[in-house]
Amino acid sequence: MATVHRDVLIDVGPEEVWAAIRDWGEVHHRLAPGFVVDTRVEGDVRVVTFADGTVVRELIVSLDDEARRIAYSVVGGSLDVVHHHASMQVFAKAGGRIRFVWITDVKPHSLAEPIAAMVDQGIRVIQRTLEAAAASAS
Repeated sequence: MATVHRDVLIDVGPEEVWAAIRDWGEVHHRLAPGFVVDTRVEGDVRVVTFADGTVVRELIVSLDDEARRIAYSVVGGSLDVVHHHASMQVFAKAGGRIRFVWITDVKPHSLAEPIAAMVDQGIRVIQRTLEAAAASAS
């Protein structure tokens, strides 16, 4: 099994970032537009379509408002995973910014590189989207 661990500082307050992440059915609008082109909610599963055509069914495992953490697992779609579990978490930092942490465990190990590339691209889009939304709200 491989682990992809990324974190980034984002110049936005924790409440605004968590609100966007927590709105888990609106990833394509509030969090990663252009990287994610569609999100559909079916009960506790979201169907996420990425710009490259990848489609995944993600079971929402945990949504913790106090810890500002969401955890999800790919349970179907076009990725051929044996195991997938990911979490995103928001940590408040000084100066009205946050540390955004995204961790993904995936099996088989051969998916580590493509998943890491998706996470790297996604985290850049997330940072840009959240910072732009905060700037336009000011």
